Parts: sequence; structure tokens; C-alpha cells
Amino acid sequence: MTLRIGNASGFYGDRFDAMREMLTGGQLDVLTGDYLAELTMLILGRDRLKDPAAGYARTFLRQLEECLGLAHERGVRIVTNAGGLNPAGLAARVRELADRLGIPVRVAHVEGDDLAASFPGSLAAHAYLGGFGITAALRAGADVVVTGRVTDAALVTGPAAAHFGWQPGEYDRLAGAVVAGHVLECGAQATGGNYAFFADHGLQRLRHPGFPLAEIHADGSCVITKHPGTGGVVDVGTVTAQLLYETGGALYAGPDVTARLDTVRLRQDGPDRVRVDGVRGQAPPPTLKVGLNRLGGFRNEVTFVLTGLDIERKAELVRRQMEDALGAAESRPGEVRWDLVRTDRADADSEEAASALLRLVVRDRDAEAVGRAFSGAAVELALAGYPGFHVLAPPGKGAPYGVFDAAYVPQDAVEHSAVLHDGRRIAVPPPHDTRALGDVPEPPLPDPLPTGPARRAPLGLVAGARSGDKGGDANVGVWARTEDAWRWLAHELTADRFRQLIPESRALPVTRHVLPDLRALNFVVEGFLGEGVAARHRFDPQAKALGEWLRSRHLEIPEALL
Repeated sequence: MTLRIGNASGFYGDRFDAMREMLTGGQLDVLTGDYLAELTMLILGRDRLKDPAAGYARTFLRQLEECLGLAHERGVRIVTNAGGLNPAGLAARVRELADRLGIPVRVAHVEGDDLAASFPGSLAAHAYLGGFGITAALRAGADVVVTGRVTDAALVTGPAAAHFGWQPGEYDRLAGAVVAGHVLECGAQATGGNYAFFADHGLQRLRHPGFPLAEIHADGSCVITKHPGTGGVVDVGTVTAQLLYETGGALYAGPDVTARLDTVRLRQDGPDRVRVDGVRGQAPPPTLKVGLNRLGGFRNEVTFVLTGLDIERKAELVRRQMEDALGAAESRPGEVRWDLVRTDRADADSEEAASALLRLVVRDRDAEAVGRAFSGAAVELALAGYPGFHVLAPPGKGAPYGVFDAAYVPQDAVEHSAVLHDGRRIAVPPPHDTRALGDVPEPPLPDPLPTGPARRAPLGLVAGARSGDKGGDANVGVWARTEDAWRWLAHELTADRFRQLIPESRALPVTRHVLPDLRALNFVVEGFLGEGVAARHRFDPQAKALGEWLRSRHLEIPEALL
């Protein structure tokens, strides 16, 4: 009695044709779509300020226009968080679409995540709900279930609990579904997208990777795979990479269960098939996470191009000129940040290769402080600055930026409910049992690799990595593909070594978590991203490439591994 759950979206803006591809490419029981992220909630919040009827992922409706009939013909149920800030509004639009197309589907939605009334001043405040609202809607016969802010994994745990009859408290089964949901949630990242060792699989195979699906069993175990004949690859490496993505330590907490990532077992089960089993779960924490999005102020930026000789002196000249101009302005920006990126090469054979980039970012609560005075100061240097003066793009008038914060409320502080197609409401009670997370003792490390000759080489020759963001924090999961490489990695890549390799982390708290069954280490760097992706604190505001930077750093690696 296998349940086949596929995914057709990893973010708002993902491949439009994926829904059709998943519905026509092979057998499915449920098709999910994950459209929400911290930044997306801010975008939808700003949409709703302009139009109270907005606030949901509009591309989902356009996908459904051409795919709702396909799903109905094939008996595939659709579960999505595309409702964003307005799940009721999106559910109503889906019903209107179904009526216009003459397709008899029952549409339900899930409510209870919106806590804006409890957090005045926030543009959006939404609790991360679990999967049992989805479960209730499916058990009541819904063909399409629209949610707002639920955990990404809830899109899988909800249908699995409905199909297998799981109840709250069946923690190992639920934890298994959470792991399956976490692997599926980012779409093609589980089928070779953003994969450290992509070159091993050939570029042709990765040109158009298929989206993943999970064959889930009644005990919570699953097989991660994809439709036959689609591009990409599913192997232990691609699944390991996604398991480590945007997680912290061994305890992966959610509203319904805390999954123990240190119990996950992976093994290849044939071409493009990875079996996931052994997952243990425990009672969820007594609180729910609430994502808070607010407008933080206004920002502006300009990137000066410095070409040829005397790069440092050119940078110093424009810094002084801009600082003088900003200091003389009526209102100096509250935050001024300079970053010089030495992309230039000596004796370069192209002008671009001979150029470095000097980026200036300003922020302030007042739009005027980062507006005309700032832009004018930059433009006015065109004929009065360093030789070869030009910029990548002229600065504009400044734009608002957002800030993401996390808060926590008791599990019973939300009114979680499923609203059915006929208007009936099914209340979803909070969990009867909860458990504070606590600390997990670090597991024993493997025996170190015997001492032998070593040479300086990039870490990425022996280890993969995947990185991402959680609010203002960044995480980097690093894993070894062989047992010998793990024996070396576990002892070499300490938190202190990480700080040495990533200088931006040296003044920040860095926590290392060890996951021996995955031959992996997970590093969490607190505050690395400032106030979150919407504030664009860094060049790479979501830390997506932080893992690849780490892999490019050189250190002494045993020759036996190279």
C-alpha cells in the first residue's frame, strides 16, 4: 500500500511546466507545490497592501488553468501552500476556475496560521502549522487543499497521515514522512540541482532535471525517485545534500513531531532510487515558530567599476568623495557599507577581466536619506572621480527592504482548522504530548585516518556541501562520500577550522553538529545574514553559495584521499 507523492514547485517562480510534467510523466497519488519562503511572505504581504484580495501565489492558478483537468482525470489530489497570506481567497479562485472549466472538484483550505493581530507592526505574522489540517481536509474528500504558512514537510505528512490513517503520536511514522517531505520540498534540488558533484553525472543529464517523488510506506519509510525518463539523478549524494539543506542539528522540530536526523539511513535501491528508513521521531516542542515580516526601512546601492592599475587607491578616492558628500547631506544614511571585490586580473585580455567592483550599500529608516542626495552624490563623480569612472547601473531612488524575525507561541495559541468545500469547519486540536528539544550529546567520532603525506588542495575534492538561510542565520552541511574521507573530515573540519576558512564567520557563533550515519557535519552560523534575506545584508543574501565557497578553500588533505 504505497502512496506516491510528487512535488511540482520548490519556490514561487519555479519551473512553470513542472506541474504538467509531473501529472503526465508517471503514476502519482498526490501532487504538492511549495511556493513559500521567508522572502515570499514579505512579497505577498506587500501585494496585499495594494490589493486586500491578493496575497497568494498567482502562478499556481495559471498552472492549474491547464492542469486541473489532468489531475482530475488521473485521480491526483493537489496539496499546496500557495495560499500564502490568503488561503481562503485562493481556494475561492480555484473553485471559480473549476466551475468555469466544468471540472467537479472539491476545494478545501487550511486556516489558523495568521497571527497578525498578536504582533502589531508586522507586515505578516504567520505560525508554521503542521499537517493535520491537510489530513482533515483530505479525509473529508477534498481534491485540492490550499494552505497558508505550514511547514514545508506538512505538505507530505498531511497526505500520508490521511492515506495510512496515522494519528497524532505515531512519531516514528510521522518523522519518516517529515524526512520525505524535507527531501521533496525544494524540487529539483533532490534530483541533481544545486549539487556539489554535478559534473560527475554529465551536463547533458542535468540540463532539464525532473522533479522528485516519494513512494511512502505505512511504516513511514520511503523511496525517493523521479518519473522514468526524466532528466537529473537521484542517488545517496543528492538526497544527503537535500537532507542537510537549511537544517540545524540532529533534532528537526516541527508542529507534529521532532524528527531525529541522526537516525536517517540511506541506501541506493536501484537507478534513481534511494531508500530512506530507520527514522525515529519524538514528541514535538510545546511551541510553534512564527515568522514575522516587517518593513525595516529603505536601501540603495551603487557598484563602482574600477579598472586596471591602482585599484586600491581608486577605491580609497571614491570612498572619500562619497563619504564627504554623504556627510554634507542633510541626513546621512544610518548604515553605510563598502565591499571591494577583486575580480580583476593583471595583464587581462578583456576590460571586464581587468576590473574590480566596489559596492556601496546604504540603509536608513528615512527614504530621503538614501534617495536623491545619495544618487546625486554618486552620479556627480562621473567627471570628477577616479580614472575610468563608471558604474554597473545608475542608482535609483531607493527601495524598501524587509526584516525577518522569528517568535514562538504555545501550540494551543492558534485555531488550526480545515475549511471544507461546503463551508464546514473541522478543528485541529494541538498535540496532546509535547517535549522540549534539549541538547543531543555529540556522537562518537570515527577513528582518525592514519597519518601520512598530505598536500594543499580544495576541500571540495573530498567533500560535498549545501548551504542556505534560516532568518539571519546560515547553515552549511558538509558530507564525505567515502568512509576514509569521513574519518578525516570529522576530525579536521572543526568549528574553529570553519572560522579560519570562512573569515566572515570569525566573530560569530558557529555551532557544529555531527551526523555519522550521513557522514556529515552541519554548521550553523548565527547572524551571518544580518536581518535576513529581504535586508540583503551580504553579496549572497541567502547563503546559497556559501557551501561552494567553503569547498573552494584549500587545506592540507591526505594524499590517500586525492
